[in-house]
Amino acid sequence: MRKCGDIFDIDQKETNLKELEQGMLAAGFWDNQELAQQTTKEISILKRTIEEWNSVHALHEDALTLVELLDEAEDENFRAELESLFPRLERAVDELELASLLNGEYDHGNAILTIHPGAGGTESQDWASMLHRMYVRWAEDQGYDVEVLDYQAGDEAGLKDATLLIKGLNAYGYLRSEKGVHRLVRISPFDSSGRRHTSFSSVEVLPEIEDDLTIEINPDDLRVDTYRASGAGGQHVNKTDSAIRITHLPSGIVVQCQSERSQHANREAALKILRARLLERQLEEQRAKLESIKGQQQDIAWGSQIRSYVFCPYTMVKDHRSNVETGNVDGVMDGHLEPFIEGFLKLKQ
Repeated sequence: MRKCGDIFDIDQKETNLKELEQGMLAAGFWDNQELAQQTTKEISILKRTIEEWNSVHALHEDALTLVELLDEAEDENFRAELESLFPRLERAVDELELASLLNGEYDHGNAILTIHPGAGGTESQDWASMLHRMYVRWAEDQGYDVEVLDYQAGDEAGLKDATLLIKGLNAYGYLRSEKGVHRLVRISPFDSSGRRHTSFSSVEVLPEIEDDLTIEINPDDLRVDTYRASGAGGQHVNKTDSAIRITHLPSGIVVQCQSERSQHANREAALKILRARLLERQLEEQRAKLESIKGQQQDIAWGSQIRSYVFCPYTMVKDHRSNVETGNVDGVMDGHLEPFIEGFLKLKQ
């Protein structure tokens, strides 16, 4: 059994939890709403981490007990129970170790995921739609909630643009591994000659940023337009002009939201996307400055794909950063992304 307690420093986390909970009892604590919200969020994360650790620890204790019983009496029932418990314990330990790699400021929060098809019309739009389905499947398997913030259907098939809010603990920490260009090679279903085509789609992943004092947005810098939502088959259609498009004039960033909610709710969601993109731009500028000081350049061009999905002449999905690959293309497209996420996080670590 690997020492997960050492990885998580669980004693320190329990101490931090007690200190935060005691701090909430102080007079005037709730007067500062920003501090109160941040504290309750930290408490929630710590409780979840401690619960996960306790669950793994309990499985470990059960395994040790079964080993002792098996030593005392060669009972096949004990042996069968132990053999069934080991895979569960191993998986739980692996998940705990993976979660320990999430140490970024926003890793524990929600994620805003946007899919943009590349050049190629229907081909790339269909590929974008396939990625959309893949991420929704992955999120559902993880027990996350998925909210469609924006969905622009393709002219013939697929989608022109889609933005999802994926809500749950560690959603951003895991999904940030998906940011980049995704390349598909297949026999095109839209080519009557049955030729092989290569398509590209980019995936943008941002943390959901609540009101953040470091990201100031001047209302005078915003142009807000309303319009009627549209979508495929009426699924994302709204019969009123409740869809919102916000242009941040200083940066030129444009965001939009047209989920089936009120205009006010769409505006708030669009502002969250804008805040996240402004934060991303700020971080990119900091990274670029650091790289220039180092005398290095970082290629963030459209053509630098992070992963290739090959359907023909053979089947393979390969991540070009971690070199993790699999021949189970159907499994990946059904949302089984864990090997790629784990490979990326370990590479970064």
